[in-house]
Amino acid sequence: MSVLTHLLSCLFGIGSWVSINGMWVELPLIVPHIPEGWYLPSYLSILIQMANVGPLFVTLMHRFRPGALNEAAVIYVIIALGTVASLLLGFFWKETVVVAGVPRSVALLALTFFLATVDCTSSVTFLPYMMRLKSQYLTTYYIGEGVSGLLPALVALIQGVGVVHCVNATQPLSLNQTVNTTDASPTFELLAQHQPANFSAEVFFFFVSAMMVVCLLAFLLLNHHPAVARETLKGQYTNGVKERKRVEGKSMMDPNRPSSQTCRSSFGTGMYSWMQVFYIFVILGWTNALTNVVLPSVQSYSCMPYGNKAYHLSATLAAVSNPLACFIAMFFPIRSLWLMGALTSVGSGVGAFIISMAALSPCPLLVNDVSGGVIMVLAWIVFVLALSYVKVIIGVILRDEGHSALVWCGAVVQLGSLLGAVVMFPLVSVHSLFASGDPCNTRCP
Repeated sequence: MSVLTHLLSCLFGIGSWVSINGMWVELPLIVPHIPEGWYLPSYLSILIQMANVGPLFVTLMHRFRPGALNEAAVIYVIIALGTVASLLLGFFWKETVVVAGVPRSVALLALTFFLATVDCTSSVTFLPYMMRLKSQYLTTYYIGEGVSGLLPALVALIQGVGVVHCVNATQPLSLNQTVNTTDASPTFELLAQHQPANFSAEVFFFFVSAMMVVCLLAFLLLNHHPAVARETLKGQYTNGVKERKRVEGKSMMDPNRPSSQTCRSSFGTGMYSWMQVFYIFVILGWTNALTNVVLPSVQSYSCMPYGNKAYHLSATLAAVSNPLACFIAMFFPIRSLWLMGALTSVGSGVGAFIISMAALSPCPLLVNDVSGGVIMVLAWIVFVLALSYVKVIIGVILRDEGHSALVWCGAVVQLGSLLGAVVMFPLVSVHSLFASGDPCNTRCP
């Protein structure tokens, strides 16, 4: 295997979600300077789901007009669009326009929609493109996709986003308190004080734009570098859509797969029955709903009551766990459907625990004990590790089922995320079922 091809596949994968992930981690710096305030996350959730028009269009074109879209050309366009939108954000994210008499961050919201369209569409274009390369490089791509969440988080950590220090603040007594007490001394309370960032949001967006340029260069080299050409599976595609000319169930794809495998369905190679295909796609949609929307929307509620340190540790280590799970899958690509279900059950169970603690915020279990924060951080690590491994294994399985299977893989990923958003948005933003904890003053009975 070519080390260069592995590196390029990883860098290509980083461009898949780095823009939107960067937007989320930069929210604490953006929100104080825009008229939408903390309503912005709700707007972002809506914009991201509206951006699913991109993958819907690609999926429908693949279904009804196969070969009409040039896959490589579409990828060039969306990466270039993501690069330009990220760059423009660095200049215009604070600009407002008066709409119906109210100032609105029109440039920020419009550019975010373009970024979301780029990232959502990558699910149905980047993955199928990896069919051109040998199967080992798909796992490397998933590592890059995991790094697309880790890298902005680390840069934001260096930037100092969301760093809070608890400082003593004197609270003057009210008139009634002064009259009813012989000791008129003021009371003291810890207040959360946000520290200034080490560099501005503009610099951060320029960094994201630079990462999109790196993704574009990586994709260019994947298409034209001679070392990559030697790793390309020849004669399989016309315009990136044509399926394998040989039967994909042959041992050339998987040495452990018998050459006389009975065709069990018309899906892909026919190795899996329709019930098993349904099972795989249900797990795929479920895991992406949990990891992309449901749990991230309650992360602050689940961690902040245990302190600012627990929150930052859980966010950082969870981001590390994603590429780590992909790295493990590179050496242990166990395709057992039983193991897939078991890991999904474990991840879902841990996710249920995290959501229950978020629902109890600001007074979850063990809130005043160090062990509570440790358990919450470990829960986030186990949750991300288990479900990230499941997603990679499903990607490897569907990769062997053909180009169409990977297109549908991307479509189900976006569908799962959409359904997760439809469920969580009203719970978090409309009905306000979750209450924030104060990292400096947690008072519970």
